[in-house]
This record gives sequence, C-alpha cells and structure tokens, in this order.
Amino acid sequence: MSEERIEKLIDKVEKELLPHLHIESADPRNPVVPHHVPFPWKLLGAGNYAAVMTHPEMDDFVVKVYAPGRPGIQEEVEVYRRLGNHPAYSECLYVGSHYLILRRLRGHTFYACLLRGIYIPQQAVDDIDDALDYARGRGLFPHDVHGKNVMLQNERGVVVDVSDFLKEDPCSMWDDVKTAYNRFYFPVFHKLPIPEHVLDLVRKSYRWLDKRSRSREDS
Repeated sequence: MSEERIEKLIDKVEKELLPHLHIESADPRNPVVPHHVPFPWKLLGAGNYAAVMTHPEMDDFVVKVYAPGRPGIQEEVEVYRRLGNHPAYSECLYVGSHYLILRRLRGHTFYACLLRGIYIPQQAVDDIDDALDYARGRGLFPHDVHGKNVMLQNERGVVVDVSDFLKEDPCSMWDDVKTAYNRFYFPVFHKLPIPEHVLDLVRKSYRWLDKRSRSREDS
C-alpha cells in the first residue's frame, strides 16, 4: 500500500466524492442515509455514524465518511491506533476532515451469511472471540459487536466496525449472538438461508428486550 496510491485516493475523495456526496443523519439510533454517491464510487454500507464507500480503481481501500453532526471520528482513530496491526481488524491509513481511509476487509458479514445460507464455521466465531480479547488487552471495550459488524473472510472471522470500542459501559451483544449461534444456528439453521424479515424481527426483538432490561436496571 504505497503512499502514492493513498495520495491518489485522497485526491479523488476531495475532488470527486465529497463535493457530490450527501449523507443524511435523521435519527442517531438508525443508520445514516447516503442520498447520492457519485459514479463510479460504490456504497458498501452505512452505520449509525458514517457511510463506507470504495473506488473501483483502488478497491483494496475503503473511505468511511462521517455524517454531518455525528461525533466519533477521533475516537475511532484512537481505537485503530491502539489496535495496531492485527489480522482480524482493518487499519486506519489516513485521517481527513470528516473521513477515514481504511484497509478493506473482504467477505460476507455474518448477517449476509445467514441470508444466503453461507456456512459460518466455529473457527470464525472463535476468531472473533480472540480478536475481542486482544482489543481488551489493548485497553479497549468491544461494543456493538453483532452479525452486521463481523465478517467471514476466507473462512476466518474479522471485525469490521470498531467505532464504539472506547465506550466503557458493558455490552453483552456478542455474547448474545454466540448464544443464538450455539442454540439455534449450529444445531438447526447452519445450512439454511434465513429470510430477512425473520432476521429483522429477531433484531427488533433484541433491541426491545435490551431496552427493557436497561430500564429495569435504572429503576
């Protein structure tokens, strides 16, 4: 990954992407909405803080653009600084005004694997466990780790979103995901595609139960 290629990508971001990109942040509890991604840029996904895009000429990188008013870019930079070089995580290669250039991780999210009936081996789950333990050892607090934020890459597990790893409040999401895999996925559904409306119902039910649990703890 030469500095020359990074410089070329920065130039494309500043001149071709950002002037034409519009990202709406309507609700902090939901993903941001990119309304226009200029050709030939490709939208890879959107989270609660930012949208992620790549350029076909340099698709071994991704550009993560934070929506106006959404905080967190400096925190994410610090997370990547602490993580250093680890096979289960990306690397931050450049920090712009409100965007990051990251090394691209390729594969299918666990969520996409469930939709398509792609088998998720136990090794990939163990890899995520090991990666999160590594992050804790670097003074981080794995947070918001779920099926859309972890990926199957060459039969191994990788973590694709670390933006909340400085949050110190407890998060049991990954443990809950593992419980669901062990109870339902591996015994029953590991070879079957699961309809999106079913996964969406599970996601909404989890958020509702989690909200109720927090309300009880606060009362």
